[in-house]
Amino acid sequence: MDKQVSVYIAKAPKASRLKLKELRRLIMDIAPGAEERISYGMPYYDYYGRLAYFAPMKDYIGLYIPPPIIANHKRELARYIKTKSAIHLPLEAKLPASLIKKLIRARIMHNKTNRKG
Repeated sequence: MDKQVSVYIAKAPKASRLKLKELRRLIMDIAPGAEERISYGMPYYDYYGRLAYFAPMKDYIGLYIPPPIIANHKRELARYIKTKSAIHLPLEAKLPASLIKKLIRARIMHNKTNRKG
């Protein structure tokens, strides 16, 4: 695991640290070979291409997954605030681990399918 990401999580607001650690673990469990680093000022995972980013916000954790994954799972994500490439995971709620894993797997398949070379 990348030391910079560990430092990033350690410096995050106390209210979000456990969820950030859990989110990191979920991503790495699904993509153990992913390259982990800081990009755009937040943890970033590269696995056959752009996989995911995350960052703590005031009331939620932003999980950023490049399109079209969120649009493809809009029914399952109906209860969450979302954008084209972000899901707002409320700090007061438990992380939806199985849903996060499903989204990460879907992005891996998208990356593998669309990989050039």
